[in-house]
Amino acid sequence: MSNDYPDVQVIVTSRIIGYKPQRLLNAEFRHFILQDLDSELIQDFIYRWHELTFTDAVDKVRKRERLQRGIAASKSIAELAGNPLLLTMMAILNRNQELPRDRATLYDQASRVLLHQWDVERALTEDQRLDSKTIHYKEKQAMLRQVAYFMQTANKGLAGNLINENDLVKVLTDYLKTIEFDKPREAARVMINQLRTRNFMLCFLGADYYAFVHRTFLEYFCAWEFVWQFKETQTLTIEELKNEVFGKHWQDESWHEVLLLIAGMIEPIFVSKILDYLMAQDGEEEKFVNLFLAAKCLVEVRNRSAIASTATLLLDKLKDLTKYDLWYYYVPHRDEEAKVFHEICTQAVTAIATTWQESSDTKTWLQERATQDDNWDVRHTAVEELAKNFKDDPDTKFFLKERATQDDDNDVRGAAVRELAKNFKDDPDTKFFLKERATHDDENDVRCVAVRELAKNFKDDPDTKFFLKERATHDDDNYVQRVAIQELAKNFKDDPDTKFFLKKLAIHDDDNYVRSVAVRELAKYFKYQLELFDIYHNCTVHDPFERKEEHETNPRRIALEIIIKQFPQHPQTLPLLRDRAENDPDKQVREFAQKKLKQLEG
Repeated sequence: MSNDYPDVQVIVTSRIIGYKPQRLLNAEFRHFILQDLDSELIQDFIYRWHELTFTDAVDKVRKRERLQRGIAASKSIAELAGNPLLLTMMAILNRNQELPRDRATLYDQASRVLLHQWDVERALTEDQRLDSKTIHYKEKQAMLRQVAYFMQTANKGLAGNLINENDLVKVLTDYLKTIEFDKPREAARVMINQLRTRNFMLCFLGADYYAFVHRTFLEYFCAWEFVWQFKETQTLTIEELKNEVFGKHWQDESWHEVLLLIAGMIEPIFVSKILDYLMAQDGEEEKFVNLFLAAKCLVEVRNRSAIASTATLLLDKLKDLTKYDLWYYYVPHRDEEAKVFHEICTQAVTAIATTWQESSDTKTWLQERATQDDNWDVRHTAVEELAKNFKDDPDTKFFLKERATQDDDNDVRGAAVRELAKNFKDDPDTKFFLKERATHDDENDVRCVAVRELAKNFKDDPDTKFFLKERATHDDDNYVQRVAIQELAKNFKDDPDTKFFLKKLAIHDDDNYVRSVAVRELAKYFKYQLELFDIYHNCTVHDPFERKEEHETNPRRIALEIIIKQFPQHPQTLPLLRDRAENDPDKQVREFAQKKLKQLEG
């Protein structure tokens, strides 16, 4: 469609594993990842939802606080709360019950809401009977298990989330026959319409194809079908579950959520056998995804003490991975192979911190890795995981300050500064510490981190604006100056002094890089303001010509480009463009002006 209508803006949405990005990249689509709701947005949603849903003030507060406690009490549920659909499901469930503590139970109850409760609450007037029988929500769940199971065996597997209408009708018809339903094929078509328009489980994609509205339910029902065969009908043995399900799919990321849900729905003794199987695989070529998947499966186990020896063996294997290295010479941080090596080591640190976060031994181990490991990537990740998983520990703040000043690697120091600001911004010492790092750290990268974090976490503090101005003009590194200028413009664009300050830098600063940044920020946050035309015109004509500069940091070229974009109809724009195309001393600016002039006049 984008080829047929090139002037139309097109947005394509998909789960990460649901499409092949290169085709869209080849078509010049820009690629973004939509973030989950953060804790602040989750709390905002909960507050607004309860304000709109409840009229009784006491009941409103009680239910809202119960939902907040339920989310806080379970890490797995808290992670799901970042998904808007699932957060809505939690809010609906919370009206009548406590939230479950595990994902599988939450999905089960959420599907019940969609398949049964919404029908009741919407007070539908149409007859909900098909022939002489009523389709119970549990039977709808069973049918959806069959649909998900069929879809995962198709050519595209779970990544596809796609089923042809004829196949969908057949799956539902076959199930309805097993419960001796009259006219099962006709009933199947009615059921498809209900699942699509009333229960919002399926959606019509066009061209006779259907899909689950939300991939979460495809994965849940698929996992549940395997567990049903394993526990209820006993048509799937533990050996088949290991070899045919986990064995065939542990290398495929699109299957991981299904495998994790299975691990959370069966008894620990069987999970132990699966973990042994995964640990026995040679996963080096696949970057040890077998071990990382095993760690995630272990997180799903409720009674981990029942398989303590297996868990210990897995922990030892992951600790060994933090020391993983290539057997041949490579250039650190440059070779592609080195990136793989660092990815494996850091992923192992994260897996240990996440899977064994309740253990005090994990905190000690992370502190040792953050201090003593020869690999700066491991130290960096250990610092982040320590802050993430042990931020309530009183020692963590002091440890982060120590790493922020004492580590000999600027990336590790920067990570410590970032984590300190994120997790301890309410501590009165944090602001002072950030200012100290933004001023005195020997590395410009660390000073930049401190400047960004200060602006992000203390933008309401009146001292922050003055500090950013001071760094923008007095730091001896123009990269730090750039960051300070950008943060000032972003966070204080409504302050009348900000525009004046940027204009002053754009004209008078001694560093052409700083001037170019000031010009860009003026154009970004004060678009189409006619009073700025003279500033851009002055920069285009009179800014000192320095041949060594690239166009990204060339104030003359940047200012000319802004004039063309923001003031195309200004009476001086075309004459200026012609003059620069003929007379500019900078070849780069001349060629740019000639190209734009040709486009405008052609």
